[in-house]
Amino acid sequence: MKSLEQILENIDIIESIGNLKKSVNEIIFDSRKVSKDDIFVATVGTTVDSHKFIDSAIKDGAKTIILEKLPETISSEITYIQVENSLKALGVCASNYYENPSNKLKIVGITGTNGKTTIATLLYQLFKKAGYGVGLFSTVKNYINNTEIVATHTTPDAVQINKLMNEMVIAGCEYCFMEVSSHAIVQDRIAGLYFVGGVFTNITHDHLDYHKTFKEYIKAKKQFFDNLSKNAFAITNSDDKNGMVMLQNTAANKQTYSLKSVSDYKCRILENHFGGNLLSINNIEVWTKLIGNFNAYNLLAVYAVAKNLGLEQIEILQIISELESVSGRFEYIQSVNNITAIIDYAHTPDAVKNVLSTIDELRTKNEQVITVIGAGGNRDKTKRPEMAKIATQFSDTVILTSDNPRNENPEDIINDMLAGVDASNTRKTLTIIDRRMAIKTAFIMAKSNDIILIAGKGHENYQEVNGIKSHFDDKKEITNLFNQLN
Repeated sequence: MKSLEQILENIDIIESIGNLKKSVNEIIFDSRKVSKDDIFVATVGTTVDSHKFIDSAIKDGAKTIILEKLPETISSEITYIQVENSLKALGVCASNYYENPSNKLKIVGITGTNGKTTIATLLYQLFKKAGYGVGLFSTVKNYINNTEIVATHTTPDAVQINKLMNEMVIAGCEYCFMEVSSHAIVQDRIAGLYFVGGVFTNITHDHLDYHKTFKEYIKAKKQFFDNLSKNAFAITNSDDKNGMVMLQNTAANKQTYSLKSVSDYKCRILENHFGGNLLSINNIEVWTKLIGNFNAYNLLAVYAVAKNLGLEQIEILQIISELESVSGRFEYIQSVNNITAIIDYAHTPDAVKNVLSTIDELRTKNEQVITVIGAGGNRDKTKRPEMAKIATQFSDTVILTSDNPRNENPEDIINDMLAGVDASNTRKTLTIIDRRMAIKTAFIMAKSNDIILIAGKGHENYQEVNGIKSHFDDKKEITNLFNQLN
């Protein structure tokens, strides 16, 4: 049990009704999970206003309600805390409940459209190799040192974040690296957290189904940097046309990284092979196992963060040379007859272009590039034709297929994609709704030395159709086909 007064510290309260000197059990924002003596936080979401579940929460034992709108009927047995923004209050309350674990860790947030997972995961790997206790929040996996926790969202809810951070503190972690999604920023899932630093990767077409306009999407990302303290660092990709926008109103120490422009942290690609990249980072050469321009940006951001957190340059570069590719991010395997399959999470136009541009740089021009790609259902529809257009421009053959159609008709999604294919490229475009058959078709079409790109799902081990998730793993599918050649 925790003190209600302690939990309400630093909360901007409009009005309180009832006893504040009480102990409470847990903080709950899902009315279905309420039990005796809990605080129920009534939030206004994009689809549901949970104020309508207050009576149900009280019936199930909640003794304190945090809300934005007071009910018409007030119970003398209940404490009501009215706030302007209950989502923000939820974050601060959760932080207080777990005794502000973010103040006991050095937390760095990584935000942007592409690269978040790779940068956060590589930082986790680097600091673990350097001998530190480290936590990770990512799209792929969450970690407390070596203990894996299943990730369900890019950034978990505020209560889960603080619970896991508290476990990180108990486990002796000193650092925590966190992907910070635009949804998490505007939904105040990171409210109440203290970040020692932030990284901006890039911003391209994505999530417009949620943010509605690109301007609002940029504003969401920028909000993270606006809230950093003067003691924090803010590192941005100055090659991105919106990179400097992120730093306009931050009080943090402003820093830049780039491949093309003048910056605090500069990188040049000296060699680029399927085996890795030879980079020059601030005029010091380092060989890495990661491939492509986009990974040069990712590694440069990792280097910049590590420098800001006090690691020595030589140690950073030595460990960078040992870092492995992140699951489902330009992950490649080769068959006995030298067909190369690349599995990548690319699900935005810019990410698809980055991956295919890298493949184009790596091939000798004789190999055929066969791309298997789809688009997610119930998500931003405007990026679908652009993704297909880019795929057909950079590939010799494109197979449009299902990704996670969710509750949409897969044929409708593919038709949206086909609308972006130039007339000159229609002859090299196939449509195969069944993803397993699409991958098999690419395998049958491929000859020795050809390259198959399987894009969109990356690390995911499921496919969601009509709201039902079934096991499906792109890497296992192509691996099983390659094994048939042995």
